[in-house]
Amino acid sequence: MDFFNAALKDNITFVRPAYFIISGFVGIPNIKYYFVFLFFAYSLSFIGNVTVMTVIMMDHTLRSPKHVAVFNLALTDLLSSSALVPKVIDTFLFNHNYISYNNCLTYMFFCFTLISMQSLNLVALSIDRLMAILYPLHYQVKVTHRFMLSVIAFFWLFSVTAILVLVGLLTRLSFCSSVVIKSFYCDHGPVYRLGCNDVTPSRGIAVLAPILILWIPLIFILVSYCCIIRALSKITTVQGRVKAFKTCMGHISLIAIYYIPVIFVFCFGLTMDANTRIISLSLTNILTPMLNPIIYVFQTHEMKESLKKLLKIKA
Repeated sequence: MDFFNAALKDNITFVRPAYFIISGFVGIPNIKYYFVFLFFAYSLSFIGNVTVMTVIMMDHTLRSPKHVAVFNLALTDLLSSSALVPKVIDTFLFNHNYISYNNCLTYMFFCFTLISMQSLNLVALSIDRLMAILYPLHYQVKVTHRFMLSVIAFFWLFSVTAILVLVGLLTRLSFCSSVVIKSFYCDHGPVYRLGCNDVTPSRGIAVLAPILILWIPLIFILVSYCCIIRALSKITTVQGRVKAFKTCMGHISLIAIYYIPVIFVFCFGLTMDANTRIISLSLTNILTPMLNPIIYVFQTHEMKESLKKLLKIKA
């Protein structure tokens, strides 16, 4: 991270604390039951995403480029919830509120990278649906395994690079007074606001990162569905339109589950009190990985049939 410390050549010493204190909720009685709920939600998320990944790996009919993206989404959801929830439970249920400086930045890097990939995975799936509807006869030629793997690899590289810059800029900050992070994990905003020197670069990346990782992907997805709706309007029969649109229902559900809570938090986050904001963010981060596999399996014909087939084979 020292690459980001341009002031090192001027022999400027940055004040870095030995540890941060994650404050979490303030003044809420019986809050430990909430963390028990998070553990239950995490367990469902773990089982659901492992099930989706297992079904895709065991059923040879689910080896299309679309299912490569679905597998990556399930893997990202699994890693995202695993990076966040166990640490949150350990922090608050077992009163381990202290976290070292380096561990905090590492924790932030993994959480934000995986959250970013959840958004970009939806872009990969929207590309797949767009090509399938616009070019049904040439879909298998245009959307190959190599193409989808290249898209996913690019998104991983982009996420890692963007979050590395976001976290790396925090190493330019000195923390002279408070070390209390007013959140439920090492959140970027509450951390950089503790800096007592120039926080302008961190504030700038805090504005830019959501644009690149959330809003531009959302705009792309909305534009792609405008193109899809336009293409469906050219189908002569209503039955044909419905049949084609049904192939997008699983993806539309994933988009709604991910973006609606995120938009709500961004629109009303500044007016919320600390406890409400923490609950909103924590639910957003855990409910999405929990609901994605459930809704996608029930709204995708191929996944339902494969799951039934595998269960019959095991029985």
